[in-house]
Amino acid sequence: MDRQAYATDLTDEQWMLVEKKYNDVRSPRGRKPDVPRRDMFNAILYRLKTGCQWRNLPHDFPNWNNTAKTYRRWIKSGYWEKIHDELRRDVRKKNRPQ
Repeated sequence: MDRQAYATDLTDEQWMLVEKKYNDVRSPRGRKPDVPRRDMFNAILYRLKTGCQWRNLPHDFPNWNNTAKTYRRWIKSGYWEKIHDELRRDVRKKNRPQ
């Protein structure tokens, strides 16, 4: 990461959980993403937490238009919900009484 972290950024531990399952997801055209997934996740999380307009994302995040399009594509495809469901399932398994 080439920038100072925001409070909304994923920690290294959190990113490892997400990356392990989802970093291999390709773009709709089947090529690797131009922007590192972690940067995209952090930009989306910043926007969701602060409520700022896409155009007002800080300039050290990926391009706002690319970020907004990626987020919409992930919502439409169910990718964002899948991430949430998988992570929630992992947390529940981990915290289940033995």
